[in-house]
Amino acid sequence: MFDTIPELRGKRVVLASKSPRRVELLQQQGLVFDVIGSTFAEDLAHHHFDAPEHYVVTNAREKALQVYRSLSVPADLVIGADTVVVAPDGTMLEKPSSRVDAVATLRRLRDAESHRVVTGICLVLRQGEAKEPRVVTFTESTGVKFGKVSDEDISNYVNTDDPMDKAGSYGYQSLAACLIAGIDGCYYNVVGLPLHRLYRELKAAVREQPSSLA
Repeated sequence: MFDTIPELRGKRVVLASKSPRRVELLQQQGLVFDVIGSTFAEDLAHHHFDAPEHYVVTNAREKALQVYRSLSVPADLVIGADTVVVAPDGTMLEKPSSRVDAVATLRRLRDAESHRVVTGICLVLRQGEAKEPRVVTFTESTGVKFGKVSDEDISNYVNTDDPMDKAGSYGYQSLAACLIAGIDGCYYNVVGLPLHRLYRELKAAVREQPSSLA
């Protein structure tokens, strides 16, 4: 569906993420784009942010702007994204540091009533010859509930190494699907890219944009 947005035809679009899941989702939707991973350190301290939404939007913006400014051939649009899992007490859970960490995180999420997955998106749009681009940001949140999962189930899952590159130590789109009883909201947001919201926001942004995309 993204290839039906006329303002994007013939334009250079860059995804500021090497996430295989995000790349696959956008390819499935027909978007033509380059993949350039950001070198932004992503070492912002959680306690400096009063809400997970502010944290993921900041990361997404910094990643997208870093890539935008590094390009020798300008992009018309750069898409940045960042996803965290948020425990019921508000703690942000990112990728595990070890298998032990992954097991502890999954037990914590299992024992909770539910938790949230929050994604921040940043769209950086080139404004013709203007020095600075236009920046559009938004967030999406999805509730997730684990099913009746035993410690053995968790250990078996962690031993596959599937959790090790995923926020919150699980991948709904892969082996962890068997651990999850249900969600409230966008499935693709849990995977890492809220497609419906992104499509809607992107269409609105490029149609309001007095830039190279107009």
